[in-house]
Amino acid sequence: MTETSTDAYRARFQKVLAYIDTHLSEDLSLDRLSNVAAFSKHHFLRQFSALFGIGVYQYVQRSRLKRASHQLAFREDQPVIDIALNSGYENPESFSRAFKKAIGQTPSEFRKQPQWVPWQAAYQSLAELRTQHMPSQPQIHDVRVIDVQETPIAVLEHRGDPHMLGDSIRRFIEWRKQNHLPPSKNATFNILYDDPNEVAPADYRFDLCVATNQDITDNPFGIVRKTIPAGRCAVLRHIGSDDTLHQSIIYLYSAWLPQSGEEPGGFPLYLQRVRFFPDVSEHEAVVDIFLPIK
Repeated sequence: MTETSTDAYRARFQKVLAYIDTHLSEDLSLDRLSNVAAFSKHHFLRQFSALFGIGVYQYVQRSRLKRASHQLAFREDQPVIDIALNSGYENPESFSRAFKKAIGQTPSEFRKQPQWVPWQAAYQSLAELRTQHMPSQPQIHDVRVIDVQETPIAVLEHRGDPHMLGDSIRRFIEWRKQNHLPPSKNATFNILYDDPNEVAPADYRFDLCVATNQDITDNPFGIVRKTIPAGRCAVLRHIGSDDTLHQSIIYLYSAWLPQSGEEPGGFPLYLQRVRFFPDVSEHEAVVDIFLPIK
């Protein structure tokens, strides 16, 4: 098999992964998925598991439960019964059994207090699959150099184990709701001080930010005032899962920056969240990566 034919073969299955992402609430039958790949249904199951190391039905279930876990943790206005039905389960009881088997907590327990370390372990295989088979593939022409305006922000500073970032996100969402700062009207940013692969968990720093001129008074959430400075930035739009976000960031530093002749500025790398999973399918989430330059 030539490299071209191998790439074409893999592309047909990448199309299936994207289709699954987009249609998690629908009936993902063998006939339907094999038609997306344009392969015979008599061989599709073996082809899928041989390529990805996981059966298609198991992959669909894990993807549905991953989305469900995000909805439970970060979208508290969505009833458990709606999440269960949209995850392909006939009733909350069957959903609860499957969720606890996969995560180790019932949906109600997870919504109240997620246990992020076992959750991370449960979905590590999905993250690795996406990194390998749905990689970020930016090009030089995808990077824009722009002048950004100074942006006042309200910030929740996450400090410590990156596995526990979910708890900080939950607090940040609650504060935004209480202060009427929805993502549809107030831009969402993250400031990335550290690479979690390069620092000890206790030393990890990550800011959750919302653009606002609102006064910040003492509050139990620990929200503080900061500013994203004006200046020049290289901007790369990342479309897809956060599992592959690191690939886009590495591209900026290892490929674009050396070829551009530019030098990094004095402010950390930061992100603007444009479209959010689980509100959109995972491969359709949008993040703009800002690299400050001199």
